[in-house]
Amino acid sequence: MHQLNDEVVAAAVAGDSDALGTVYTVLAPQVLGYLRAHGAEDPEGLTNEVFLHVMRRLGGLVGGTTGLRTFVFSVAHARLVDDVRRRARHPVEHAYDAELDDRRVPSAESAALADVDGEHLRELLGRLNEDQRSVITLRVLGDLTIEQTADILGKTSGAVKQLQRRGLLALRSLVDREEVAR
Repeated sequence: MHQLNDEVVAAAVAGDSDALGTVYTVLAPQVLGYLRAHGAEDPEGLTNEVFLHVMRRLGGLVGGTTGLRTFVFSVAHARLVDDVRRRARHPVEHAYDAELDDRRVPSAESAALADVDGEHLRELLGRLNEDQRSVITLRVLGDLTIEQTADILGKTSGAVKQLQRRGLLALRSLVDREEVAR
């Protein structure tokens, strides 16, 4: 069984490959457990990144075993924070599955377009700005995905989502005002 002590750490700092292996063998499972416990997306990959960084910086280590553990886990924590921030900036998108949609209220599309005939729909769409009208017609009438619509219009997926949302809200508002006026 490998054991981590100040002599092994000193040998690892000096570049001894057996000592470096011992450092990895002893600390990697602990780092992996830490990353898994905190919900890292790829804990094995992050563990490898941690030890690549640690091995490159090991020459300047002070503090023996305690210093090594502190250093390894501070690198692991920094990698975990980076992972969380990256995922927050680039969330995973999942395709819409109508079978999983248990909403009881009609969607904004349905509510905005309900009870509207073709000519009236063209008139309402004509009141939207060009970008909103393009997104609504491509997404709702053309039945295209957000990504397909973004490619066609030369916009980002996020911009298409916002234009669709604002366009549908504008249509809903127009329909509501007409209902009040009746």
